[in-house]
Parts: sequence; C-alpha cells; structure tokens
Amino acid sequence: ADAGEYTCDTGDQQTTASLLVKVAQVAFVKALQSLELQEGGSAHLSCEVSKPDVPVEWKKGATVVHSSQKYSIKQEGNVHTLIIHDLSCEDS
Repeated sequence: ADAGEYTCDTGDQQTTASLLVKVAQVAFVKALQSLELQEGGSAHLSCEVSKPDVPVEWKKGATVVHSSQKYSIKQEGNVHTLIIHDLSCEDS
C-alpha cells in the first residue's frame, strides 16, 4: 500500500522518486513436530510463522482440513494450531 511516486515540492522546484515495496517471504519460525499418541486422546499440532495474519491451510495428505467436531483450528498471533479430537488409527 505504500508503493508509488513521492514528490518533494518547494513551490518552484520539485523532485520525484518511485517507491517499490517487495513483499517479505513468510518463513516457519517453529516447524511442526511429529507425535505418537494413544487412541482416544487429542493431538495438538502447532507451527509458528514469521508474519502475523498469514492465512494458513491445514491438510492431511492432499485433503484440506476444516474446523468441525473432529478438528479445531486456532490462531494466536503468529502461532497456528490444529487440534484433532478423539484420535483413531485413521488419523495417522
């Protein structure tokens, strides 16, 4: 939003410059950790990204996971968490 042309004007003279703002790449500050848990419990998978308000999509294999009775998705600042409830072997 800050990109564009800026001008300094003295009234009888002016100088102009262009500003191009490059988008910073998002990086994982804290990566996911593998878990080994008991059937019936809950799994908490968390990762932290380098920028706030980055949209994150959770997937199991190629399937996108959405909030439901089985899955809870939370975001607190840069930390994104997927909670899998009532674990079963199919959740591996």
